[in-house]
Amino acid sequence: MSYQLTNSLGAIEAVIDDNCGISKFYSIANTLAKEFKVKFLQKQDEFHSVDWLFKYKGHPLMLHYNIYNGVSICTSNNKDNAAVSELARKLESRFF
Repeated sequence: MSYQLTNSLGAIEAVIDDNCGISKFYSIANTLAKEFKVKFLQKQDEFHSVDWLFKYKGHPLMLHYNIYNGVSICTSNNKDNAAVSELARKLESRFF
């Protein structure tokens, strides 16, 4: 189900589920915390979107939710693209 979007700087965003509610975001966050031992470093919750920053294997990533676009994992630096892709594949195998 996941697919990737690339921004103008070459960093990717892996969309985990583009047709879901906030409960799927929390389920994915719970999986990241329990199964992947991720600790969320910063949480920003707004009306239409939620952004939680974390590190995965030393790479700074963000779990993102938007009511229009669903749940995704992204980075702001293209050197972290491989970590985004790896984690998206692992999450996809657990949720689909």
